[in-house]
Amino acid sequence: MDASLFGPGAIHPTALVAPGARLGRNVRVGPYAIIGEHVTIGDDCEIGAHAVIAGHTTLGRGNRVFHFVSLGEEPQDKKYAGEPTRLEIGDHNTIREFCTFNTGTTQDAGVTRLGSHNWIMAYVHLAHDCQVGDHTIFANNASLAGHVSVGDYAILGGFTLVHQFCRIGAHVISGLGSSIRQDVPPYITVSGNPAQPHGLNSEGLKRRGFSPEALAALKRAYKTLYKSGLGLAEAQAGIAQAAGDQPELQLLADFLAEPGRGVIR
Repeated sequence: MDASLFGPGAIHPTALVAPGARLGRNVRVGPYAIIGEHVTIGDDCEIGAHAVIAGHTTLGRGNRVFHFVSLGEEPQDKKYAGEPTRLEIGDHNTIREFCTFNTGTTQDAGVTRLGSHNWIMAYVHLAHDCQVGDHTIFANNASLAGHVSVGDYAILGGFTLVHQFCRIGAHVISGLGSSIRQDVPPYITVSGNPAQPHGLNSEGLKRRGFSPEALAALKRAYKTLYKSGLGLAEAQAGIAQAAGDQPELQLLADFLAEPGRGVIR
């Protein structure tokens, strides 16, 4: 972010910072940014020009929030009645231009969460009560409806749309323009409208240091789930049994054991 936009001080003279806002050390706030009364911003964060951080919102350390971002505004839910729900953001995230992250609702946990070390590109929307892990990448215009969960290291391609209450497993990657309407198990590649499975995210797993043995076990599990002709319950049982010998399979087995919107198959 261009340091000249912040002016000579840490907080640009045109920025509006509410008296109750709590800013850590070395926080920089750009021109015309607005920081609300119930906002907490951790050390070493940068808030770009015209960004608005509202509601009961907390940012950890080292976040870079670019220009025209809106964080912590009311959820887009007709049932919302002004309750003090929250948005919680971890450490060292990059949040690019025109992103919109809403607070939670009392119909769920009351909090929307983004973890740490995430790379969030322009125009991304996180709706109310979404739970996003660490080290994810959301390409431009990816959008989550309410109550969606996204696991660590997931990558959502540009214009990926995720239906409310869906679960996206760790290490998933979605193709450009995917429409995700059901749960996506960990480790797999999906694309299309509606999204369909297209094998393991093998390249991503290799880059993250998965061993050849682990990759082979995951490929067998993928075949069990998608190529064997077994019903979901039978495939789930087979993967759970194999997980005893291969720890990486436990994440997949646990995901399949949880209730959801049904698994993409």
